[in-house]
Amino acid sequence: MLFSPLTLGELELPNRLVMAPLTRVRAGEDGVPGPLVVEHYRQRASLGLIVSEGAYPSPAGRSYPGQPGLVTEEQIAGWKNVTDAVHAEGGRMFAQVMHGGRVSHQDITGGHRIVGPSAIAIEGEVRTATGKQQYPVPHALATDELPVVIQEIVSASLNAIEAGFDGVELHSANGYLLHEFLAPNANVRTDSYGGSPENRARFVIETVNAVVAALGANRVGIRISPEHNVQGISETDAADIRATYEVLVDSIAPLNLAYLSILHHEPAGELVQDLRARFNGTFLVNTGFGFVTTRDEAVALVADGYADAVVVGRPAIANPDLARRWKESLPLNEPDPSTFYGEGAKGYTDYPAYAG
Repeated sequence: MLFSPLTLGELELPNRLVMAPLTRVRAGEDGVPGPLVVEHYRQRASLGLIVSEGAYPSPAGRSYPGQPGLVTEEQIAGWKNVTDAVHAEGGRMFAQVMHGGRVSHQDITGGHRIVGPSAIAIEGEVRTATGKQQYPVPHALATDELPVVIQEIVSASLNAIEAGFDGVELHSANGYLLHEFLAPNANVRTDSYGGSPENRARFVIETVNAVVAALGANRVGIRISPEHNVQGISETDAADIRATYEVLVDSIAPLNLAYLSILHHEPAGELVQDLRARFNGTFLVNTGFGFVTTRDEAVALVADGYADAVVVGRPAIANPDLARRWKESLPLNEPDPSTFYGEGAKGYTDYPAYAG
């Protein structure tokens, strides 16, 4: 089943392995994907679907030095080179549109103020080009500023289509802006976008609807990570988590999105599978940062009916031909974590395909 075709939106995937969106910070100060980025994604075109690393929709939404954007003409042109190369190899690719929210610093955004649902900083330090800095207290977005942010995400999504992507994935996971609105510890607003689960889900729902209106539902997916308490997120109340994500999924299910992708440590658990039933569409799972997904686990998740496709990160980093290796039970390259983030080809484009 893992190696059988899957219809996703208007795409026909040759297998059910999806390359996870993986921050690799190789796009330089100008956020333009260059030849190295082109080669990295081209090498991995045999995976059923590639989801790009998170690309920022506005300067204020940039979380990392070296992160690519979907804002300028140069960035769009750089991504066009990527998608052309992937398509030339027979691949399919969605762009992950990621507003970083409070996961950033003015040294990263070029002086643009850091924003979030509420004026609550993440505890800890962020890595900037000039060294580690304390996370700043974000500007709490005013109610009338929210449509502006949504429009930035819509514009970036349209730019992704112009750049040749087959669709976009909206990043509502891992502590970034959309996730911040869902999380009760990051969102303490008293307007219609805070408080109840319905109110905290509102901004995400409006963003999804706006992007669908611009692109069509078959070109839009969304990634969520309930209970994934990273980058200052604290979702610990089981009843509130269920209520919040049920509201979100129930609200977007009628749109018939290309897919829902869930990052969770228990993909076969009750919460994830209940959300899957509510979504009633193409469903992707990712076991999360804590564990490296194995071949046997990926095969079982699809064979046992827990997911339509499996999203994998580190195995795809180290094995550009992962689909073949797993299908034929070939030995794997081991990923080198010291090269996950940084510059240059080492640990990025120099992992060999299987020689046999």
